[in-house]
Amino acid sequence: MIVTCVHIKVKKDLVDRFINATVDNHRESVKEPGNLRFDVVQMADDPCQFMLYEAYQSEQASAEHKLTPHYSIWRDTVADYMAEPRKGIKYKIIEPDDPSKW
Repeated sequence: MIVTCVHIKVKKDLVDRFINATVDNHRESVKEPGNLRFDVVQMADDPCQFMLYEAYQSEQASAEHKLTPHYSIWRDTVADYMAEPRKGIKYKIIEPDDPSKW
């Protein structure tokens, strides 16, 4: 199992558009085979800062996410909304180690 935390800083005047596009991406991503979680969070004290918490059963499932139409639409839609390039950091899941507990 693999987790990627994607850190994103959005231009202040485009936060609402970013949220709308990202919620659409979230709704489709959680339907993907191999997806365990796809959370969209916004920093409490800085509304321009976001993190996507993406958990997949395998590297392959994570890679296949990037081939989906909804990911491509999201990526292209939000590209100009970002104040700086997004940064994805990969993690190994320690617990829960049983996918049925997700």
